Amino acid sequence: MAAESEYNSEHGYKADQAAKSKDSKAEQTKKSKESKTDHAKKSKENKEDQAEKPKESKAGLADKLKEIETENAKLKKLVVEMLLKDGHGETSNEICTGFGPQAPRDIDSAAGENKRAFSLAPDYTQMNLCNIHLHKNAEHKAKEFSIFAGKGHEGLDSGYKANISASLSKAELTPTDKPVCKSEEGDLQPGDTIEVHWVHSSAEVRPGKTLAACLSEKDSNPELRVEAQVFVLVNDKSALNFNEMSYGGMTNGYHQARAIPSNTGKPVVFAGSTTGEKYSDSTCSPLQVTWSVRPQVAKLDINSLAKWCESNEFGESHAHGVRKLVTAPKLLSEIK
Repeated sequence: MAAESEYNSEHGYKADQAAKSKDSKAEQTKKSKESKTDHAKKSKENKEDQAEKPKESKAGLADKLKEIETENAKLKKLVVEMLLKDGHGETSNEICTGFGPQAPRDIDSAAGENKRAFSLAPDYTQMNLCNIHLHKNAEHKAKEFSIFAGKGHEGLDSGYKANISASLSKAELTPTDKPVCKSEEGDLQPGDTIEVHWVHSSAEVRPGKTLAACLSEKDSNPELRVEAQVFVLVNDKSALNFNEMSYGGMTNGYHQARAIPSNTGKPVVFAGSTTGEKYSDSTCSPLQVTWSVRPQVAKLDINSLAKWCESNEFGESHAHGVRKLVTAPKLLSEIK
């Protein structure tokens, strides 16, 4: 009984093992088939996904490029606005370094030690007039405009007055009927001195507001040239008419002013920078400008300027402040 029992037990165990082995093989075969089916299904889905990705990728790349172009345009505009508004450079009490020659300057002094030379721009008749604006008091200094107006504040009530402003007649100093070129900082009066800037650019631009009108997306670093003239304002309609010196349209393919004074001495031409009250010896302008400053003063009818301030192509309505005269030799070019 014991031997039979052991035999039956042993063979029963083997039978169970065989059955289990058979079931296991069947299960493995089933799982293998299911695995192959799942793999084939996933492979098909992956191929379909990969087929769609190139289309999505190309569309996404085009959209990304447009975003980059838009951001670049915004960045360029922001940089220009920053240059116009705040200036750049070392803002300590020491003079800024690493910049080209600055302006304004005493045009009777030719000395200068700044070595960052650049080629002077072409004659203004071969460039596009892009902006006209004016400053109360002369920014530059010369023999005929050398009366210091005072230290002022943030560029206001500073600069230089025309020497002849101290010897005008009572008729020339007759007050105007209404304020001229009025702003929050005040207005202009007969006897005041102004410096007018006709700004020209080598870029394909047209007249517009601020220095930004002189730059373009195609040419963000054009050659710039400023024709400058100092006037003393008089209440005399026989004096020069400013509207005859405003924008006059196209001449020989270039935007030009109707006229720029040509009988106020030989212009002093030199390499400099943009001006304005935002810049100083410690906050230099990075833009390179060819200056052409006339050394003699002319009388301008204040009534004609009043009309111009009321409406012009440049959006100008008042006189701007001035930048302190640059005197540090390291910030000035040599006038040749």
